[in-house]
Amino acid sequence: MTRIGLISDTHDYLDDAVFKHFEQCDEIWHAGDFGTAKIADALKVFKPLRGVYGNIDGYDIRSEFPETLVWNCEQVKILMIHIGGFPPKYNPASKLLIEEHHPQLFISGHSHILKVMYDDKQHCLHMNPGAAGKYGWHKIRTLIRFAIDGKDIKECEVIELGSR
Repeated sequence: MTRIGLISDTHDYLDDAVFKHFEQCDEIWHAGDFGTAKIADALKVFKPLRGVYGNIDGYDIRSEFPETLVWNCEQVKILMIHIGGFPPKYNPASKLLIEEHHPQLFISGHSHILKVMYDDKQHCLHMNPGAAGKYGWHKIRTLIRFAIDGKDIKECEVIELGSR
């Protein structure tokens, strides 16, 4: 079983509580808009990190993280992109990637709106962890913690970090 801490839209702010909430995680996945490399560096020192760059990220992040990431965690295929939309309102690029790769888990950020929803048409779970940073219009900063066990995605928990 692999325990995942999912975060997005830190916008150059990393709450110390993230380290406490992700302490039992095996990996951290960041769905873009890190803000600066110091956020990525702090997470990498703590746990193995996967991520994609977001629309506000500069060369420091874009030179290390791709726009789109497709990989397998245990027996689950994951597709991650910062600006992706959600079921059934994917943006055109994400829709093409979903149809090409057939992931079981599609992760995006950008909207600052926490969502965990299943797409019956694509047979895919969508996760957006909301925003963990202080910049944006969201009122509560959020994370998601979950586990992948073989082909099962389970133990999904929404974590509120407090007000923006």
